[in-house]
Amino acid sequence: MNATLTVSRRRSVDWPAALRIAFGLVWAIDASLKWLPGFRSSFAAMLDGAAQGQPSWLHPWFQLWTGMSHSEATLLAYGTAATETAIAIAVLAGFARKTAYLGGAAYSLVIWAAAEGFGGPYQAGATDIGTAIIYTFVFLGLLILAAQSGPDEYCVDRYLERRLSWWVRIAEVRPASRSLPVVPTVSAPDPDRQHSEDRAAMGSRHR
Repeated sequence: MNATLTVSRRRSVDWPAALRIAFGLVWAIDASLKWLPGFRSSFAAMLDGAAQGQPSWLHPWFQLWTGMSHSEATLLAYGTAATETAIAIAVLAGFARKTAYLGGAAYSLVIWAAAEGFGGPYQAGATDIGTAIIYTFVFLGLLILAAQSGPDEYCVDRYLERRLSWWVRIAEVRPASRSLPVVPTVSAPDPDRQHSEDRAAMGSRHR
């Protein structure tokens, strides 16, 4: 019976790892598109379009990004592609997961606020709030899931944690050592000592 339960547990799907890998594949596809020449050539125009129609109090924010895009469009485009590639590899491989999830959430939030113009402008005909903000919440969801499920067996972090004790602080939200119950140590009885105590007890009775 125990062997059957063990086999069934091994065959069950590790859903936290499966969701992480699926999301990593999405990021890998997205990153591969960023390396295409069309992305670099349209990078400045994309930021210009995001700034159109925004309220006046947001103009300084968008002027910052459009100014950089016109002066360093190629550098920013390559930086975007490299950043998304690094995030995709980290999520797929399970490398520095806690750091990768927090960094991915922050990066997605910046993309939503700059390239997607906070999902706006919110005028007649607006249909959604943008997609990058959803990525932010998915990263935070993976972070919460990692905190609930504990260490991931199918990741590079597990290999590194066995060799670098400090890596746990980078990779894990809730280290396994904190969740393991403390098992009390019970010493085995000493037969010779028990025999001596029995003889002493019998002698005291005869007295």
